[in-house]
Amino acid sequence: MKIFLINFIIFLIASGCLNAQSGFDLHFNKGSMRVDLAFAGNSTTQSIYLLNVKHEPYWGGSRMNLIDQMNLGDYRFHIIDKNLQDTIYSRGFSTLFDEWRTTPEALSVPKAFHQTVTFPYPKDCFIFSLEARNQQGVFEPCFTTEINPKNKNIKKEQASNIEVQRILHNGNPEQNLDLVFIAEGYTASQLKKFEQDVHRMATSLLEQTPFNEFKECINVWAVCSPSDEEGTDIPGKKKWVNTAVNSSFNTFNIDRYLETEDVINIRNYAACAPYDHIIVLVNSNKYGGGGIYNHFSIVTADHAISEKVFVHELGHGLAGLADEYYTSDVAYENFFNLSVEPWQPNLTTLVEFEKKWKNQVPANHPIPTPNQLKYQDQIGVFEGGGHVKKGIYRPAINCRMKSNEADDFCPVCQEAIRKTILFLTD
Repeated sequence: MKIFLINFIIFLIASGCLNAQSGFDLHFNKGSMRVDLAFAGNSTTQSIYLLNVKHEPYWGGSRMNLIDQMNLGDYRFHIIDKNLQDTIYSRGFSTLFDEWRTTPEALSVPKAFHQTVTFPYPKDCFIFSLEARNQQGVFEPCFTTEINPKNKNIKKEQASNIEVQRILHNGNPEQNLDLVFIAEGYTASQLKKFEQDVHRMATSLLEQTPFNEFKECINVWAVCSPSDEEGTDIPGKKKWVNTAVNSSFNTFNIDRYLETEDVINIRNYAACAPYDHIIVLVNSNKYGGGGIYNHFSIVTADHAISEKVFVHELGHGLAGLADEYYTSDVAYENFFNLSVEPWQPNLTTLVEFEKKWKNQVPANHPIPTPNQLKYQDQIGVFEGGGHVKKGIYRPAINCRMKSNEADDFCPVCQEAIRKTILFLTD
């Protein structure tokens, strides 16, 4: 009887796996589809336009978890089978455009930003439906279009003569977390240094909790994209260089904020390998970086604490974690509606705290929790976070998302990263 039950359980598990696998095969072909968009507007308005659709050779994501269960990001998109009228794929994401809309410049100057999203290549006609989160935290439709994957005008050209190195390999990309590094500001003669820098960053990452728990399911790729000149733009020093993806410091007039608006080239290079997340590694010793959820992370390679900055920015880009500091100079204004619970896993306004880490706070801890030594290494509800001093709360006095002095992510951030990795690797 025991043998029968065990065999029956195995059969059910196998059947579930086959159904999930056949579900993917029913709707999707090999490779991925990339939709290039333009987001335009100002602090109060936005319009979204379709630029291009492209067929890329690899799909590095899960074939099982196709529908987003994370509820993260300022935007999300749905791929809706036209005949079945069912969502067959969805993901949340954030944009540099949405950050810019909270800056003083957006009050008076309209601008446009490129944005890209990717998903498994559909077999049949589908509806691409995009939603934006409003000030009440609710997703609202903002762009819809029909796409025929058999359209002859879908672009298929790929980046040519780009060397790709496999730095760490643990198996099938569909069942592993695939991180692709893109070289930025490395000349052709410096690409060996780039490979060494990627290896150093990957080694550092795998020593960090909770990434060290997933050492056997992380793949790391290095896309050796050469730049004509070394380094990156530093406007404050009137330094301008010609590089692969046109990165620059002084984003939104913040000296340390390193970003690029050249997301089209980033995706072109990333398409040379299967990936779940993109990291742009910049050949510079200046302190700085950036990270945008489900878009990309960017960091310099040669500052004394570049490895720590990399891990912090990966927290943003991979797991949707927010900054927990609130004393640094930033360009944002009214970034959070304090009457709404933030979507970021490591911040709360206490409006719906039961959906966050309330069950992890010891029963004898006051809420909010005083910033006192006795709570130094415990989960609590500490005021200040997300660049806001009052009304926003974080889970720990210190964390990798708050300062460079913290050795680790706090337990709440660790759990958010674990959920993301498990979602991407199941």
